[in-house]
Amino acid sequence: MRPGLPLVPMMGQDELAGWLRLTLTDGVGNASARRLLAAFGLPENVFRQSDDTLRQVLGPAQVKALAAAPAGLPALVDATLDWLRPVDSRSDEPARNVVCLGDPRYPAGLLSMEDPPLVLYCMGGPVNSVQADGRPTEEAIAWFTNGFADGVAVVGSRNPTPQGAENAHQFGKALAAAGLTVVSGMALGVDGAAHTGALEGANPQAHRPATVAIVGTGLDRVYPKRHLELARRIARHGLIISEYPVGTPPLAANFPKRNRLIAGITRGTLVVEAALQSGSLITARLAVEQGRDVFAIPGSIHSAQSRGCHFLIKQGAKLVESAQDVLEEWGWVGATPAPPGGSVASDSSLLQALGFDPVSLEALLARTGLDTAHLQAQLMSLELDGQVARLPGGLFQRITIA
Repeated sequence: MRPGLPLVPMMGQDELAGWLRLTLTDGVGNASARRLLAAFGLPENVFRQSDDTLRQVLGPAQVKALAAAPAGLPALVDATLDWLRPVDSRSDEPARNVVCLGDPRYPAGLLSMEDPPLVLYCMGGPVNSVQADGRPTEEAIAWFTNGFADGVAVVGSRNPTPQGAENAHQFGKALAAAGLTVVSGMALGVDGAAHTGALEGANPQAHRPATVAIVGTGLDRVYPKRHLELARRIARHGLIISEYPVGTPPLAANFPKRNRLIAGITRGTLVVEAALQSGSLITARLAVEQGRDVFAIPGSIHSAQSRGCHFLIKQGAKLVESAQDVLEEWGWVGATPAPPGGSVASDSSLLQALGFDPVSLEALLARTGLDTAHLQAQLMSLELDGQVARLPGGLFQRITIA
C-alpha cells in the first residue's frame, strides 16, 4: 500500500457511493480530495468528520459543500453499478471496474501530478481478477504496473498526411511488438492509427496491454462513433480508461484535460505530426513538466503538420526516425521491431523520384522522363500496393520509407 492512501479492494455499493460523492462535490477538486484521503482514509471516513476537523484540511466553503450529498449522486451510483454489472455471466464482454487512489493497480505515474483523478473507470484486461479477500491478484497488478511503467504515448494530428498516418501505424506496431504499451487518446487520425498498429503488433509474451486508450467521455459511450469497432478491439486486447463518470458526453473541455493523463501515465511521449497550435504540443509540454521523455518525428519542411514536431526538436525533443530510436534511448531489450515504413522495400526509380514531399504529376513527368500513360499506370500500381497516396489537388505522396 502506498503511504497515506487507503487500499481499495473490489468495492461494494456503499464504498462506490463514497468515492463518487467525493468526486461530485462542488469546490472540492482532486488535489483537495487527495489531502482529505491522506488525512482520514476512505471517503466514508471523510464524511464522518466534524466540520472543525475538516477545517484543518479544507477551507470553510469546501467544508460546507461536503456537508450535503450532491443531488445527482443516487442516479450516478445506480448508473455506475449498471455499467459494472455484466449483461450475461457467459458473455465475452471485457471486464469493467473502477480503480481508485490507493488501489495497487492505480498508475504510479499519475501520483506525481498535482491533481490525480480520484477514480479511473477501466474497461478491458484482467481488471476484475481478484483474490478470495476481494483484493486484486498479483497478475492484475503486474499487468497494469508493467504497462504504464513502460508505456509510450503516441499522439498527433487528427488530420494527418498519408505519411503521418502510416508512421503512426508502423511505430505503434513496432513498439508493441517490442513489448511496450502504446498509449493514445482514440481520436481520429494519428491516435487511431497508433492503436490499430499496436493491436496488430501485440506481443503475447509481454504480459501487459498492447495499447491503452485514455478517453474524454464516460466509458458507456464511444467517441468518435466511427471508432466503435476499434474501441471493442482495444477493450478485448488492451485497456480503455476514463476519469469521467458514466454518462459523460464528449464535452470539448474534457479532451485537453485528459491529455495530462496521457502524458503522465507513460514513460515518454512520441509526437508523430502536429501543427504549432495543437493539443499534441500541449501533451508534449505536459510530458516535459512531469519529467517524461519527448520524441518527435521530423517531416517535410513544406507541411504545416510537421512544424510542431520541428519546434519540439528545436526545444530538445529527441528526433526519431524509427521505433528502434525510442528503444535504444530507453535501453529496452525486447523483440526487434519492424521498421516504421513496413517490411516492403522497393528500388523503384519512381519511388525515388517521388521523394517524400507531395508532388504533382507534371513534376513527376519531368523527373522520370516517362510518358503520361506509363507514369499514371505505375502510380496506380503503387497506390494499390499501399506505397503511394493520391492527395487533393492532383498531388501524390510516397507513404513508405524503405
